[in-house]
Amino acid sequence: MEIPERLAWVRRAPAGRDWLATLPRWRDECAERWSLRLGPPFPYAFASLAMPATLPDGTPAVLKLQYPDEDSRCEADALAHWAGDGAVRLLAHDPRRRALLVERCLPGSPVHELPPDEALDVVAGLLPRLWQPADGPFTTLAEEAAGWRERLPVNWERAGRPYERRLLDAALGRLAELVDDQGEQVLVNQDLHAGNVLRATREPWLVIDPKPLVGEREFGAVPIVRGPELGHSPAALRRRLDRLTGALGLDRDRVRGWAIAQTLAWSTDGEVVFPNQVESVRWLVDGD
Repeated sequence: MEIPERLAWVRRAPAGRDWLATLPRWRDECAERWSLRLGPPFPYAFASLAMPATLPDGTPAVLKLQYPDEDSRCEADALAHWAGDGAVRLLAHDPRRRALLVERCLPGSPVHELPPDEALDVVAGLLPRLWQPADGPFTTLAEEAAGWRERLPVNWERAGRPYERRLLDAALGRLAELVDDQGEQVLVNQDLHAGNVLRATREPWLVIDPKPLVGEREFGAVPIVRGPELGHSPAALRRRLDRLTGALGLDRDRVRGWAIAQTLAWSTDGEVVFPNQVESVRWLVDGD
């Protein structure tokens, strides 16, 4: 079966190779169960095998077979909770196979194709609709942050101390300040970057691929602030921070603090270092 190049990283681990071995069977079983006509996989998917699908009545959809990691465990629950309000609709779910059938966005172009300020206006309109009170199976931001505090020093050493100690200290310090002093707890998406907001027909723009947590609203703005899709420079990052916090009435310093912590936590994967993430942390730490 054709595997997109961006999904090839899963071959590095035995669990990933085992998952790849199951995909042809699970794809065929899902297609039969839901009577789908499938197209070739989307090339941009990084943590799932995602394919265009057509239902028997001609409705366009997407079949996703998720890599079984913790971050995507509650994606179906988040989509069900939002029920199509600002995000794609969940049409069906097979938990055993980690398979989701979701609404397909057409034409599906990402919001980062707009000029940056227009894209930020779109995101600022969507975020409050997603910040809904939620309970159930979702991990809390406090729990996730506790994991970051534990792993950050370990990952820094394992990767060969790839960035200045002051950045690590800044992230740990901000986590110590932020976790126990949060505002109202709502459903937030820790991967809502500008590539995960797509042009659609049911609504002008819809969110896809959530990695949900329950935490304060200030954290919900972080992925757009740190993401490079709308420009990777100190000025562009600061512009996103200022525009979103101003438009949404958020505490700028708390958004900045969460951005420092999460971006650094996501800047390494084993011995692999993501320089753009480290650079963004440096700009956030050194900015006002």
